[in-house]
Amino acid sequence: MLEQPSAAGSGPLARLEPFWARHLRREVQYILDLAILVAAFALAYLLRFDFQIPPGQIASALVQAPMVVLFEFGAIVLLGIYQFVWRYIGMAEIQAFLRAGFYSALPLVLLRLGLPSAFDQWRVPLSIIFINGVIAFGGLLGIRVLRRGLYERYERSRRLRRGHERRPKPVLLVGAGRSGLLAVREIRGRGDTDIEPVGFVDDDATKLGTVIHGLKVLGTTADLPQLARKLAVEQAVITLDEADASTIRRLVQACDRGGLRARIIPGYSEILQGQVSITRFRDVQIEDLLGRDTVRLDEEEVRRFLTGRGVLLTGAGGSIGSELARQIARFTPHRLLLAERAEGALFEIDRELRELWPGLAVEPLIADVGDERRMAAIFERWRPQVVIHAAAHKHVPLMESNAAEAVKNNVLATATIGRLAGDAGVDAFVLVSSDKAVRPVSMMGATKRCAELVVQDLDARYPAARFLAVRFGNVMGSAGSVVPIFRRQIARGGPVTVTHPDATRFFMTVGEATQLVLEAGAIGEGGAIMILDMGEPVRIVDLARDMIRLSGYKPYEEIPIQFTGLRPGEKLAEELGTSGEDIRVTRHPKIFAGRLAALPPETVAVWLERLETLCRQGRDEEIRTALDELLPEAALAAPRAPAADSAASGEDVVH
Repeated sequence: MLEQPSAAGSGPLARLEPFWARHLRREVQYILDLAILVAAFALAYLLRFDFQIPPGQIASALVQAPMVVLFEFGAIVLLGIYQFVWRYIGMAEIQAFLRAGFYSALPLVLLRLGLPSAFDQWRVPLSIIFINGVIAFGGLLGIRVLRRGLYERYERSRRLRRGHERRPKPVLLVGAGRSGLLAVREIRGRGDTDIEPVGFVDDDATKLGTVIHGLKVLGTTADLPQLARKLAVEQAVITLDEADASTIRRLVQACDRGGLRARIIPGYSEILQGQVSITRFRDVQIEDLLGRDTVRLDEEEVRRFLTGRGVLLTGAGGSIGSELARQIARFTPHRLLLAERAEGALFEIDRELRELWPGLAVEPLIADVGDERRMAAIFERWRPQVVIHAAAHKHVPLMESNAAEAVKNNVLATATIGRLAGDAGVDAFVLVSSDKAVRPVSMMGATKRCAELVVQDLDARYPAARFLAVRFGNVMGSAGSVVPIFRRQIARGGPVTVTHPDATRFFMTVGEATQLVLEAGAIGEGGAIMILDMGEPVRIVDLARDMIRLSGYKPYEEIPIQFTGLRPGEKLAEELGTSGEDIRVTRHPKIFAGRLAALPPETVAVWLERLETLCRQGRDEEIRTALDELLPEAALAAPRAPAADSAASGEDVVH
């Protein structure tokens, strides 16, 4: 149907305007369509008889015309053509017209072949049926295409006249696939975009020189520099369907060589799901260059793990914890208990969950996981069946100078929560661990390694429950991580500080990490350490250079990069597992399972008691010595004050 105008003014008459305007315009469309159908039938007869219709045929035509027009008009009404919005005309709408033409011609053909000659006036000649169908439905479709073109032209001219925006900037679209076609359609169908596509660039040789929705494929990505100069283009939009990180990196580099600002459209799956518009172009972000294949969550497995069950999540206000809360809420647990000691962070995630899932039973619980009485009261009252323990101190340099606090929060609190969970008869306890636990050289890593040993001991002590740990690397964009630190440094004009030119880290998006944590918790066996596939490690200096370029600056020239040296407790490269952990594959391609060498229960108990005594006395040096003794693979250096705002690892601080 015709586009509905927006109501002008206010009051009752303005509120009524859309109703009468819509129906008035639809009636105008009905009249136009009927006029086209009548004219098409008359023209078909004229063409059939070379514009000299015999007198006898004129009478037959007058009898047949109402019947033919009725069949055709009825077909377009029944097929819902008047419900189409013609700003978005495409193959679906064209197919509807073809079906309408077929269904309206079918009864006419049957009448022609089935009626006896006595009813000759009602028998439309087959040639007339064919010619009329082509003209009639071509005309109906043509007037809609014409209206769409006039509408788009009007919207663009109106925008320019009113001066709402400057004249649209020419852009090149990189990728002539589905997303590129959608982008062109949407841009041309809107009057509020600030860009004008001038052509496609695509590395598919079969597409070169072809025309897609009125735009020519002008060359390959290697041609971007000369195309940018020739067409006076300053930016390019990457319009690929779910491109991987390596492809996006290559395209951004090609745009850099051509002096083009690189932008990108949302993912094709996001567009199809209605999460975002195709024209929500944004600058390429570092997450695009570090991202990996989309995680495919086995939702049935996770649903069996969480749906209808009471779930206790500790550290619910942190970067990892809050995203875990969002993911858990999707699976409608019976009750979601959010344990967090930072009231501001707890308030925010509680409010968000209540807005997004109003039917979900959410309990925000101000609680310190090291407070045994408070946590015991929570288990006694709520009786959770699943515990996901994300609360921890994770910032590497800070824990070097706060050894007792690292042990209290990461080791002793884990033992307390685990024991309470076992006594309460939980079904599963999942510890969120870290790649820093592998051959640890930091307090943070050593305490996480101890927490894994505690979980393994708890699994032996409580055979009715599954106690397991999930280990992964750095999370992009989380609190205290390298990405936001680099952004702040770039915003200040530099320098960007990197610890070492050869430092590498594993990276993962927070959504991917939390989904895999839940999947690992669902499929993991008791006592196992579930290790997430983090892909290839990334050099931190490369990350810094990419972020500077994406911010519109030249590395080293406009924004300097300084190397500050490894901080206390840091390694050049992280590992996710060791050869002695008996790492095995699981049902999920991105999750592996390993096991630590078991310690006797009495050994774990003795060490926990010793660590608790040292923490109570605040004897940090002896704590480090004790951890070196407990963990033969550990090598804890003497603590030093952390370097201010330098970054190479980027771990959360999650409470």
